[in-house]
Amino acid sequence: MSLRTWVLLGTLGWLGGCAWHAAEWPLAQPTSVDPDWFAEGRRKAQQLQQLQPLPGRAQNLILFVGDGMGMSTVTAARILEGQRLGGSGEEYLLHFERLPYTALVKTYEVDQQVPDSAGTMTAMMTGVKTNAGVLGLNHHARRGDCASAQGKALLTLLEEAEQKGWATGIVTTTRVTHATPAATYAHTPERDWESDADLPPEAKAAGCKDIAWQLVDFPYGDGIEVVLGGGRQKFLPSSAKDPEYPTQTGSRQDGRDLIEAYKTRFGATYVWNKAQFDAADPSQVRRLLGLFEPSHMRYEVDRFLDAAGEPSLAEMTAKAIQILKRNPKGFFLMVEGGRIDHAHHAGNAYRALAETIELARAVEVALQQTDPRKTLIVVTADHSQPLVFAGTPPRGQSVLDKVRDRTGRPVRAEDGLPYTALTYANGRGAHVLPQGGAGFAETIHFGRADLTAVDTTRPGYHQEALVPLAASTHAGEDVPLYAGGAGAAWFHGVLEQNALYHLLRQAAGF
Repeated sequence: MSLRTWVLLGTLGWLGGCAWHAAEWPLAQPTSVDPDWFAEGRRKAQQLQQLQPLPGRAQNLILFVGDGMGMSTVTAARILEGQRLGGSGEEYLLHFERLPYTALVKTYEVDQQVPDSAGTMTAMMTGVKTNAGVLGLNHHARRGDCASAQGKALLTLLEEAEQKGWATGIVTTTRVTHATPAATYAHTPERDWESDADLPPEAKAAGCKDIAWQLVDFPYGDGIEVVLGGGRQKFLPSSAKDPEYPTQTGSRQDGRDLIEAYKTRFGATYVWNKAQFDAADPSQVRRLLGLFEPSHMRYEVDRFLDAAGEPSLAEMTAKAIQILKRNPKGFFLMVEGGRIDHAHHAGNAYRALAETIELARAVEVALQQTDPRKTLIVVTADHSQPLVFAGTPPRGQSVLDKVRDRTGRPVRAEDGLPYTALTYANGRGAHVLPQGGAGFAETIHFGRADLTAVDTTRPGYHQEALVPLAASTHAGEDVPLYAGGAGAAWFHGVLEQNALYHLLRQAAGF
């Protein structure tokens, strides 16, 4: 036997002996780390050990949807809000992250790996996956083809809640006819058919109705009690001036004023500015329609620029719950932080994170105003966005800043230029290099901008992007889900998106 073999066998025997003795040694509390970390971890373990599912069915369902709110968005928003509150940020938890049950949700559609909001929200509302661009229809309906939609309609959770005698509500920062809110009540093969002006002649001839009209012509129960968001233009005729912007008019070509039609049919109070919204007393107002912009509502950080004023997402959520919970049978409310997605499409992480933080505040309001023994709260996203959180930033650095070393100096990439911790895989943030030299006149070259003198933490900064596109695409990875209250324990593991509908119904005892 060679000396090398003897050494190898001896080493293996020594390792085996160490492993045997280590199995007998008791584990000791580590002394080389901050004991607060150890104690906090132990407290969390004890909390989870004591966690018990709440008995009974949910008398109320609240579904929060952060449009485009992927995992990197949640992490970055958590750090930003924690830093705003005076901490280093990383240890902070957004209010919805404090809910006890979590899951991952697969977001693909029947026809796309990376989905859109129409098909994904339809899955959550109907229990059936469908095609991109399609609302409230199964996958046999072809996008933009009215004839193919005949007989393909699916009952939504909101419609079923109305059939059960529950109160229902929609709150969003987008147009109330936009894909996510529309998926709760509309059935159409084209998400963009928001007003009759958007319908092509062949769709009108085949009998398809625009989304705004479907909100007014809603046939289930006694109609939707609360509708709050943007989108006045889709409800007003082209002959009507907008009340806030006199140079703008409605878009409808059929001459209908659907705001007046909604008020007349449902006896609703209508508001379009902050003062009117604040004056609407939830103890007196039975139904509330609020349309605060011709199109989407302003970003949260820009609300102060609106002369007429707009309520925040948290304020709209609070008032909606106060009105809906007057129904003793229960209520279903869908709340969308819709402009997270829009800011991401623009490559503007600052506004996307601010919108995510506002969604968390809306969840906080809902938790304060409801009883967890009677109310199920679920927070998730329809899809993700290609926000990338990377680099080597030190703990406590502004999540919006350039990556710095421990002396505060920007870290340089291989091209000699600084870079930010937040970037996009694609979008408008790709830098166009100066043209020069013969043969380059008709060629566009992309590279990286020198961020040395750029304040990347300001609200208007658009993060760098790898692949140049006019706007970012969606992303295809799973999205997080957070749940608390009656029935929340069923939300765990890796879920197909359409399973959310079935779990919500199960929690409510439908």
